Formats: sequence, structure tokens, C-alpha cells
Amino acid sequence: MALSLRLSRGGSKKRPYYRIVVADARSPRDGRFIEKIGTYNPLLAKDSPERVKLDADRAKHWLSVGAQPTDRVLRFLDAAGVKERAARNNPNKGKPGEKATERAEERATKAAEAAEAAAAASAAPAPAEEPAAEEAAPAAEAMDDATNEGVSTDQPAEGDAEAPAGADEPQSTDQPAEG
Repeated sequence: MALSLRLSRGGSKKRPYYRIVVADARSPRDGRFIEKIGTYNPLLAKDSPERVKLDADRAKHWLSVGAQPTDRVLRFLDAAGVKERAARNNPNKGKPGEKATERAEERATKAAEAAEAAAAASAAPAPAEEPAAEEAAPAAEAMDDATNEGVSTDQPAEGDAEAPAGADEPQSTDQPAEG
């Protein structure tokens, strides 16, 4: 008969309470068990001594007979110092998937290209005429402002054809004129 140390659920809906039991591995989760060796109440605080109660002597006895603990019960036994639990390590679980690695590679290549372009732009000497052209543009604007000082900006300049004041609103021919 294969024995296991496992949790048997009790409590009501959304209020779990577990018994730590020794049971035949073939029996149902909450069904027949051989002996109750402790309790586990996950609703209590993690540092509470009432969260896990375990009879360490009986647990040692059943382990010596050959009972296999489940992962969760093995954690409890390790915390109680009854049985050592080996740390699990699955390096593949933390790796991103295929598409995520492809996206990361694309981002890396784009960043490398942008860095190369920035390095090339900073390495190339800038022509001396461009700053002079930029300085000339504000001077030309200042000259335009000086020549138009007495002119109101509300009035259109000579030669500019502006639509009448009511032209902004679309007129419909379907409705009769008001008035």
C-alpha cells in the first residue's frame, strides 16, 4: 500500500482549512485517511504559530515507514525540521518564449542602428553655412516686423483676397432663407 502525507481540505466555500493526514495514495483527497497528524489554516498570518500544527514524532514515524509527502507538506516538514527539502531549480521556466526573444532582438538591433547613426552624425563635421542661415532667418523676420509696425494684423494685406465674414459657415440650399 502506497502511503502519502498530504492535505485534506475542510472548511466552507472560500474559507479553506486543511488537515495534514496520512492516507493511501489511491483514496480521494478528502476521503478516507489512516491518521491525522496536524492541521493547516491558510487564512491565518504567516508568522502565526497556529497556522501550521504538526505532530513531528508521528510524521517521522510515517516517513520511516515509507510515506511520501506532497510538495506542500514537505515544506511544512522542512520548516519543522523533520525532513530536508531540496531547493528546486528550473532555469527554463524563467526564460522568455520564442516571440518575446525575437522582439527583444529586434529592439536591440534598432537601438544599435540608432546608436550608430548618432555616432555618425556627431562624427561628421557640420557645415559652417547652416548656423549662418539660421541666424539670418530671425533677422529677416525682425525686418518684416519693423516694416509692418503701423499695420493692423486684423486687416488683410493688399492683394490678399479674404472671404466675407459669413463665409466660414456652410450654407445649405435646402432650407429657405431666414428673414
